[in-house]
Amino acid sequence: MAQLKYISGFGNECASEDPCCPGALPEGQNNPQVCPYNLYAEQLSGSAFTCPRSTNKRSWLYRILPSVSHKPFESIDQGHVTHNWDEVDPDPNQLRWKPFEIPKASQKQVDFVSGLHTLCGAGDIRSNNGLAIHIFLCNTSMANRCFYNSDGDFLIVPQKGKLLIYTEFGKMLVQPNEICVIQRGMRFSIAVFEETRGYILEVYGVHFELPDLGPIGANGLANPRDFLIPVAWYEDRQVPDGYTVINKYQGKLFAAKQEFSPFNVVAWHGNYTPYKYNLENFMVINSVAFDHADPSIFTVLTAKSVRPGVAIADFVIFPPRWGVADKTFRPPYYHRNCMSEFMGLIKGHYEAKQGGFLPGGGSLHNSMTPHGPDADCFEKASKAKLAPERIAEGTMTFMFESSLSLAVTKWGLKTSNCLDENYYKCWEPLKSHFTPNSRNPAGPH
Repeated sequence: MAQLKYISGFGNECASEDPCCPGALPEGQNNPQVCPYNLYAEQLSGSAFTCPRSTNKRSWLYRILPSVSHKPFESIDQGHVTHNWDEVDPDPNQLRWKPFEIPKASQKQVDFVSGLHTLCGAGDIRSNNGLAIHIFLCNTSMANRCFYNSDGDFLIVPQKGKLLIYTEFGKMLVQPNEICVIQRGMRFSIAVFEETRGYILEVYGVHFELPDLGPIGANGLANPRDFLIPVAWYEDRQVPDGYTVINKYQGKLFAAKQEFSPFNVVAWHGNYTPYKYNLENFMVINSVAFDHADPSIFTVLTAKSVRPGVAIADFVIFPPRWGVADKTFRPPYYHRNCMSEFMGLIKGHYEAKQGGFLPGGGSLHNSMTPHGPDADCFEKASKAKLAPERIAEGTMTFMFESSLSLAVTKWGLKTSNCLDENYYKCWEPLKSHFTPNSRNPAGPH
């Protein structure tokens, strides 16, 4: 595969044209009477026209045929995609899933869209407020099929297998330990090379942005220049048997046929684009004295709510780093949180739970559900010598955190057959170390 090229920078105003058609971008205006190369001009808006300049998102696409040229959309089978948060009764327990099983290509071919499974979510699509968490399990590439989401943005986290993503803006190769964001309304098709699995955080009505840094200053966490945007690439390809465009609209799936590839954009400019990011580039900031910084210090991207400091969703990672805190229980502390926390594992193991929480699986600790290190982790960390040490080397754990209380789907609780019914047992061996007659007992437990 030829090395793909990218433009650098988060949220930048960018311009790109396929080198096969130099000068394809109009000069000095967006919508000339006749575009260069007799292309069609089409605007893709990711925000209201009247949004403040700092939040106004749009791109102009110069394409061989406009996206409006298609047969009528018709409803298709939903598979395991849903926005029905009342399928099953609420469950306040700590939930953990074993690795989600990928269908074998020898038994059934499943592409990215067919392999979408909604795990949990909250909110309302029609009022543009809420989120969903999906798992994708696939083994074959999308052939003459593309997908676009009218409901929200997709933050895609591949866990097994790389994704070659064709978009209207160009091509991206996204591998495990990288993420990508396909924003609302953007058409894309995914090619895979093996049995492939990953996680998706979908947010309605808002877009992901970099978190404010406050006292951290101008640099740190995910730096803007490390986000990569594809460069223009087009194919002028007719599909006489029909190219299928799949749309997720108000939580339902619809399909329409057209006779050409949707990836026919010769040039584009704007600030509303897909993008990718390598998690290895995250600049970790943490405590260098004692106690813990809150996990929010590991936020890569945030989708803000209307309440200051409260997110519809945060994407947080726990990357390799140094642990140096003195007089401190270093693993994550026991916690009850007004936020909901879904955790996934890309590779390795998670420091607070060495067993049971595996790559390709996940856990959910919903609003005010207690959680924390298992008994074995607590005992070891309470007795450990507090020397500087590398933490999470060779691993990558992430968290989708939300201010919303998440409802789990029937697929998540039952049909997937991956729910770990014994999760609660990891805390059963915890025992009291209370010493009522000694405030300062000698040594660790």
